[in-house]
Amino acid sequence: MRNEIFLIIVGMALVTFATRFSCVALFQQTGMPPWLERWLKYIPTAILTALIVPALVLPKGQIDISFHNHYLLAGIVATFIAYKSRNIIATLMLGMGTMLALHLLG
Repeated sequence: MRNEIFLIIVGMALVTFATRFSCVALFQQTGMPPWLERWLKYIPTAILTALIVPALVLPKGQIDISFHNHYLLAGIVATFIAYKSRNIIATLMLGMGTMLALHLLG
């Protein structure tokens, strides 16, 4: 392994450790403020949305909001199933089944 790759890995590890440790050290005595705790609850939803929505509406690099966009249709089905059933297995199976059916039919 080259030295520069090793140094990059060590540098990334140090930065990751520093950012995580700083939060622990900062809130160790006082605890996290309630407003920050409420705000942080929305971070996973925001990140997941930022990752999933572009994949659904930009499947070929351009906006495609039509019935020919199988990704979007399967995503809508999966969203509806997730909302109604709150069951991740049902959501995955029906979303993937919808994608497969649309791929085979179209």
